[in-house]
Amino acid sequence: MRLTLRVWRQHDADAPGAMVTYDIDKISEDMSFLEMLDTLNEELILKGEEPVAFDHDCREGICGACGVVINGDAHGPVRTTTCQLHMRHFKDGDTIDVEPWRAGAFPVVKDLVVDRSAFDRIIGSGGYITAPTGAAPEAHATAVPKADADFAFEHAECIGCGACVAACPNGSAMLFTSAKVNHLGVLPQGAPERETRVLDMVATMDEEGFGGCTLTGECATACPKGIPLPSITAMNKEWLRATRKVAR
Repeated sequence: MRLTLRVWRQHDADAPGAMVTYDIDKISEDMSFLEMLDTLNEELILKGEEPVAFDHDCREGICGACGVVINGDAHGPVRTTTCQLHMRHFKDGDTIDVEPWRAGAFPVVKDLVVDRSAFDRIIGSGGYITAPTGAAPEAHATAVPKADADFAFEHAECIGCGACVAACPNGSAMLFTSAKVNHLGVLPQGAPERETRVLDMVATMDEEGFGGCTLTGECATACPKGIPLPSITAMNKEWLRATRKVAR
């Protein structure tokens, strides 16, 4: 497979960036997108040129480290992570644009690498529980209704990749934040921080400079783990509940 790649190159956060064109050949349809970028980098290194910087870690669609905009879509044309996107979804002779996440709260570090530490600060402001440490408790010691357990598990699938922010025309982090709020809010272990969690995490999200949510739905469409759009509604209800309770 022969491809033309137009890749965003930017030396550092302060340097101007631009799309640079590369022609690449002998790409197998069984390669992942990141393996294709590895092949490009091997060729660049052999030519004495600087390789393209991009984030990756597990390459199994679990860690959320990888993520680029491919032909205008976060993670590309298939609802999966960039590391799990395979080249069989492209055709011989295609031109592929590869860009970093575009959001004010995700500044470019280098090339395709962005700083997503704003997510860490959102989690740090409330994404935890106050529970005794020590030996693991008996599995059935605290009963959780199945509907609550299913709701919590659905939202715990968020891997924090940032595709929701990259896909949103406003650069909003509402889907990410709602996933982190909702997966703890319905569990008994998360009850002690229920009010402060949602208030603090939403406040931190706003402080980090993410855009406002207008429910365009692009976030849920791009999410590789299928976090549903109603998650945002659930968090808004939780925020209103907490605001009223604190105001009493």
